[in-house]
Amino acid sequence: MQRLFDLIFSTLALVVLSPLLVPIALLLRFTGEGEVFFRQNRVGQGGRPFELLKFATMLKDSPNLGTGTVTVANDPRVLPVGRFLRETKLNELPQLINIWRGDMSVIGPRPQTQRCVAAFPAQAQADIVKVPPGLSGIGSIVFRGEEHLYEGFDDPDWVYDTLIMPYKGELERWYVGHRTLRNYFLLIGLTVWVVAFPRSRLFWRVFPGLPVPPEELAGRV
Repeated sequence: MQRLFDLIFSTLALVVLSPLLVPIALLLRFTGEGEVFFRQNRVGQGGRPFELLKFATMLKDSPNLGTGTVTVANDPRVLPVGRFLRETKLNELPQLINIWRGDMSVIGPRPQTQRCVAAFPAQAQADIVKVPPGLSGIGSIVFRGEEHLYEGFDDPDWVYDTLIMPYKGELERWYVGHRTLRNYFLLIGLTVWVVAFPRSRLFWRVFPGLPVPPEELAGRV
């Protein structure tokens, strides 16, 4: 049933949003570095790799510059148009094509690179590949402002590997264990809500049984 709704939602969204997607593609083509899409291999269901699509928001060689795969607030590698796309999450919309193809679902654990998967606890690595990765999900909602979580810390890689990824792994494991159509629709609604109200913490009330964040992240997520 979830795959059926994925097909319906992705098809409708691509049709309805085409008047927005086309101008964004043209804007990117004629600004910045002229790249429209960012393509990267991510780990999918069953551990199989697939090519994830996003609108290009950063310099082409950004993984080899600055903080590498970690993106912090006011990151100088982010292009001017890209900053707006990232803040509004419009850069994620090309993944509707991934959903339509069957690489992803509307809701699920966010697809990660192999390096990022390796930062998950072992049990989380085993569990998240049991289901399709998602355009959004509980991890995406809780970490909607992830770029700002590095503020006040000297080592972004330490924050990412020691605090963010272990906790994100527990959140994604929670979803795998509570994957129902009811939660599928609740998480779609919460995704729309936190995009409109980024500071909202409504998800804690909707899902009171979520894993507790580490002390260093308490009050930040």
